[in-house]
Amino acid sequence: MTREQKDALISDLADRLGKSEVVYLTDINSLNSEDSSKLRRLCFQRDVKLQVVKNTLLAKAMERVEGKEYGDLVGVLKGNTGLMTAEVGSVPAKLIKEFRKKSSKPIIKGVYIEEAIFIGDENLDMLASLKTKDELVGDIISLL
Repeated sequence: MTREQKDALISDLADRLGKSEVVYLTDINSLNSEDSSKLRRLCFQRDVKLQVVKNTLLAKAMERVEGKEYGDLVGVLKGNTGLMTAEVGSVPAKLIKEFRKKSSKPIIKGVYIEEAIFIGDENLDMLASLKTKDELVGDIISLL
């Protein structure tokens, strides 16, 4: 890969990160091709974008994004990294929980949701239970 290609990829990643308020960094190492295809299909159905990225390129892209601090997420960039982005914070976590009924992967390395950072797979249940903005508004209206 040439320097120009790397720079273009970093710019694309930075643009994608800049537009997304929900970023999941996952470990999808050791998934066979069949499971990988199933995961990608499930992501497509749920409107979650999945991309396997090089850690150094992703770290440089995170540095380029203006207005967002990814903090400790750069530290979890080891091994194979799958970058998942979505519109709703709980959708990728629910997708991972569902997929892990049949497989041990993907494992959450770190998550960035609207300026909040979560490190580690132990946050999966909490992330899956997050409510959307519309659900929270509905809860408030029902309380009134």
